[in-house]
Amino acid sequence: MAQPKIIVTGGAGYIGSHTVVELASNGYTSILIDDFSNSETFVVDRLAKLCGGEIRCHEIDCRDRSAVARVFEEEGPISGVIHFAAFKSVGESQQKPLAYYANNVGSLISIVEVMLEFGVRDLVFSSSCTVYGQATELPVTEASPTVAPASVYGATKQICEQILRDAVASGVPLRASRLRYFNPIGAHPSGEIGELPLGEPQNLVPIILESVAGQRGPVQIFGGDWSTPDGSCIRDYIHVVDLAAAHVKCLAWMSEQSEDSLLETLNIGTGRGISVREAIATFERATGESVEIVEGDRRDGDIEQIYASVERAERLLGWRAERSLEEAMKDAWRWRSGLRG
Repeated sequence: MAQPKIIVTGGAGYIGSHTVVELASNGYTSILIDDFSNSETFVVDRLAKLCGGEIRCHEIDCRDRSAVARVFEEEGPISGVIHFAAFKSVGESQQKPLAYYANNVGSLISIVEVMLEFGVRDLVFSSSCTVYGQATELPVTEASPTVAPASVYGATKQICEQILRDAVASGVPLRASRLRYFNPIGAHPSGEIGELPLGEPQNLVPIILESVAGQRGPVQIFGGDWSTPDGSCIRDYIHVVDLAAAHVKCLAWMSEQSEDSLLETLNIGTGRGISVREAIATFERATGESVEIVEGDRRDGDIEQIYASVERAERLLGWRAERSLEEAMKDAWRWRSGLRG
């Protein structure tokens, strides 16, 4: 029996590449779509090594509806789509709002239109916990209210979620799951793939890695007077391999549903809040490396603390995060150390 084929947009990116590996290990064939605007082509070769065979990859822009349709026609039949492809820098989104709206919203519309044309129902959409803002109650559940977005990037995620809500409500044959990620970190244990930000990194772990590798100065802690136990912000850090596994579980769950049209929303995190200082200390314990830090002022738009309730994902998908923060930090450093060579 032929393996189910899954279109993975942004499949050469950080989360996409790890998901391709998880798909392969669970009996799926991945068809990548990536324009390599925020990823590297060498990742495809490394995926072939990890997956044990050729990786089909189409270098196109997801907004190009005709090009996407040709992929579906050439590679079909397609069983489902995981849509990662998006611009994702919060800071850059404030400087280039039109580009972010055009790319992030336009690519989703194009993908859904082609799915409907070719009778492909199952879509896993890459969303974000940014839709919650600073929640009034923790942990946040899928029923927690969303707030006015603090960035253009956050706004694009909310708009895309609304598009999927409206599409399903219209009765079209679309089964969409919106996965709201918390803070993915780490790398594949092989050291073959990991996070490779193009330009200035915005997230804590890539900044730690660059600092320890001697490519930047000390790690700045943005505010030491937050109302948290150690004064630094709190986040829910999830190993990227666990996050990738959630997508595979979600695809399997959707394929078992009898409805032609449905919408599901799931938090994907660990359910545990970790402070910035605690994360840095964990990196030092896990790797034996020292991290130089410097105290700084709060950043505009930063959220004090957020972490997930993951009970719904555990109940529906039979999924839970299994890897520790120490494993994530060790794997991230293994990946970064390999790049230095």
